Amino acid sequence: MSQSQNETLDPVLLAVIANRLDTIVREMENTLLRTGRSAVLNMARDFSCALITGDNRLLASAEGLPVHVIGMEFLAEAVTELHDDIREGDAFLHNDPYLGNTHPADHVILVPVFVGGKHLFTAAAKAHQADCGNANPTTYMPFARDIYEEGGVIFPAVRVQRDNEDIDDVIRMCRRRIRVPDQWYGDYLAMVGAARIGETRLKALVEKYGVETIEQFVEEWFDYSERRVAHVISQMPKGTITGRGRHDPFGPLPEGIPINVTVSIDPDAGMIDIDLTDNIDCVPAGVNESRTCAMNNVMTGVFNSIDPDIPHNAGTFRRINVHLRENCVVGIPRFPHSCSVATTNVGERLVVTTQKAFADAWDGYGLAEGACGIGPGFAVVSGADWRKNDDPYVNQKFLGSQGGPAGPEIDGWVTYGNSVTNGLMFRDSVEIDEQKYPIRVSEIRVRPDSEGAGRRRGAPGFVSPTARSTTRCAPFMSLTVTTSRRAGYAAAATRPPPSPSS
Repeated sequence: MSQSQNETLDPVLLAVIANRLDTIVREMENTLLRTGRSAVLNMARDFSCALITGDNRLLASAEGLPVHVIGMEFLAEAVTELHDDIREGDAFLHNDPYLGNTHPADHVILVPVFVGGKHLFTAAAKAHQADCGNANPTTYMPFARDIYEEGGVIFPAVRVQRDNEDIDDVIRMCRRRIRVPDQWYGDYLAMVGAARIGETRLKALVEKYGVETIEQFVEEWFDYSERRVAHVISQMPKGTITGRGRHDPFGPLPEGIPINVTVSIDPDAGMIDIDLTDNIDCVPAGVNESRTCAMNNVMTGVFNSIDPDIPHNAGTFRRINVHLRENCVVGIPRFPHSCSVATTNVGERLVVTTQKAFADAWDGYGLAEGACGIGPGFAVVSGADWRKNDDPYVNQKFLGSQGGPAGPEIDGWVTYGNSVTNGLMFRDSVEIDEQKYPIRVSEIRVRPDSEGAGRRRGAPGFVSPTARSTTRCAPFMSLTVTTSRRAGYAAAATRPPPSPSS
């Protein structure tokens, strides 16, 4: 079946193929969820899949986490720039934050999809690792002064499979450097399996409709998505506002990190500009944003603020410009500054500062500030499991939650989690965690009367778990922490919001 390039696709066919692509991504995600070995994957769902065009444009991401999928095209771009001998049967392992990845803990498998000898797509599976070889048994190193002190193994789009077979040198390197090698390899196989599922399903799709029709669909789908977002922007008031936030003080940064996000709306041009250049330089800590995180976190704030149902792909992205500068804490990191916690911390502040700027300036848009970061209920735990011959274990727990922000029409979402994932991650099963690891969780509960007030109510906070090891030693984690109040929408109604300049 083919379609003349002189005709536009039937709208029904356009919708059918678009939904078919989303279905492929969902099947990839389901593969990861069911076959991943670590709790980070098979309980918390800290992973995402996406389909990218052969010329490196994001095409489909289904329910991928915003922090993972927006900017996924930069990963495919690194593969095509670094390798001039890509062929069918290849797979690449990528986690380099200086070449388009989010942070080193997010390992990505990229599989080029060839049809008739032409590289039409790239199937990508990204998964947060329980351990990535850091100096400490955690994937979060906020105090690391540089990437060397951070210590994780960096793979800049390294070929890990040829002719559908593992390249053993790379696998041995990972198994030697990662504390839980069998767990890592199980997760690696899950990622490869997910990407190969995407490859198989894409080939079947092209076989059904033909290369010409699929290539035409891609361009028309991007154009349709661009028209959707341009129409939404055209209905907004014109203006510019600077949102201001701050990361909490810690260690080497006793004054915290100020965050400035300048939002400009041009309804006549149908464009939104986000300027992050007025921020401090990179800092000697692991909180620097990678290029991808700086971009996708403010874009998440934009999409939250205007219309979350708009397709998130290369067509939509044409209407949102994000301005970054080199060697900026929320810009383009200069090697060897660490980006260890780029997906959380400062990244959380970028999302909430952006959406709050919309809410302050334009009534009916944006969200309240909302959840601010990763609380103790999201802790990484590690040690030796006395029940299993003192085998080492490392994993991140997602036991608590953080109340979501209110919007102009709805109250906050109780199990929102954190802003960079927009509530798409799952919470762990306490029972399964206690079976898999030598811990006991004493309580997880909603904190009564902790809602943020406003026209719409922010969600209540949680009392995060008190978790203790079941060994006779001192507890490795003993915390009862209550999340802070979550602001309601228009909570500051007693004072006028800053007016955007026109």
